[in-house]
Amino acid sequence: MNYNKKTVTDVDVRGKKVLLRCDFNVPQDKKTGAITDDKRIRAALPTIRYLLDQGAAVIACSHLGKPNATYESYVKKQTEKGKKPEELTEEAWRDSLRKLSLAPVAVRLGELLELPVEMAADVVGPDAQAKAAALQPGQVLLLENTRFEKGETKNDPKTAKALADLAGADGVYVSDAFGAVHRAHASTAGVADYLPAVSGFLIQKELELIGGALANPKRPLVAILGGAKVSDKIGVINNLLEIADTVIIGGGMAYTFLKAQGYEIGTSLLEADKVDYAREMLSKAAEKGVMLLLPVDTAVHERFENTDSFLTVDVSMIPAGYMGLDIGPKTVRLFSEAIRTAGTVIWNGPMGVFEFPAFAAGTKAIAQALAESQAVTIIGGGDSAAAVQQLGYAERMTHISTGGGASLEFMEGKVLPGVACLLDR
Repeated sequence: MNYNKKTVTDVDVRGKKVLLRCDFNVPQDKKTGAITDDKRIRAALPTIRYLLDQGAAVIACSHLGKPNATYESYVKKQTEKGKKPEELTEEAWRDSLRKLSLAPVAVRLGELLELPVEMAADVVGPDAQAKAAALQPGQVLLLENTRFEKGETKNDPKTAKALADLAGADGVYVSDAFGAVHRAHASTAGVADYLPAVSGFLIQKELELIGGALANPKRPLVAILGGAKVSDKIGVINNLLEIADTVIIGGGMAYTFLKAQGYEIGTSLLEADKVDYAREMLSKAAEKGVMLLLPVDTAVHERFENTDSFLTVDVSMIPAGYMGLDIGPKTVRLFSEAIRTAGTVIWNGPMGVFEFPAFAAGTKAIAQALAESQAVTIIGGGDSAAAVQQLGYAERMTHISTGGGASLEFMEGKVLPGVACLLDR
């Protein structure tokens, strides 16, 4: 797949209306609806400011959460969750939609831009059409949550065309929501059938840094994969063994690999149906001459809980009835040495149960090793990004991806629909 795509600087937007797909899927306080973290809004500011400076009118759009676009789908999903039929009124459905309105985002975006941001009451309906038609260069309009339209997630051509029509015949589509480019939705891919489509600065950076690390990395290339399940990263491991010099596997997924090597792992997380796959990956690494590093010691406890009474043992000595919950100090040294000598490091997934302070040491140590490294360091979103942020190392990383699922599929070598639809350079 070609990742050398045209960007917003390659097209003339002066006097035009630009449909800008952002990722405003921000966390909110469940009780008050207040935005608790505005990083994703801030991430869109460089592209928005550039468009305004170039004399464009900006029609921004985004999804927020997973609303049920129809009352029927709301009833179906809530029934599956065990809700009683009498609770599933149309008013309850509308209330669920109100909680996922982008109205608070419009307010915060206006504060950050220091200019008014008009809010549409719908996505492609009469209010959005009227406000888009009246929009002037230098002004910003935010559409309501794109997933309020039932055609959005189905990549319905009518919905995509209606979105494109808001920008007019000479409009431009700018994609800057990397966290959503792995989804073929109307606002992320379908709209490119009706408007010239280019990337914003955020996606441009993701493609250059992650794409560059995969296609032409500064070597040695070290890939660190953690998290709970092998099944979540099957394609990623397979693809990285084709291009990396060293692949490090930690987190819960490591125990399936240790089992494949013949170790007894107690009650540690195990995907029994993936043991043969892990064995194949170990063989592939040996055939390719790729160093595949696994934990050599582990912090274990009898229960999945935060406790200071854990044991640290070699992986060959995990007691029966105990589960591994973090990498041990010998493993930290082993992994840190690989990072120290790396030219490029890509990291996705914690090394242990990071949400328990007792078992966060391994993840913290890896984050510190990356912060101290001279390598190009790329954090692949999700829990790894959260860990780096929490520990105060964000400024010391080369790049922190804004898309967990998208960055994983990128590393897997999959086609990303929201990138494939953009104009090639």
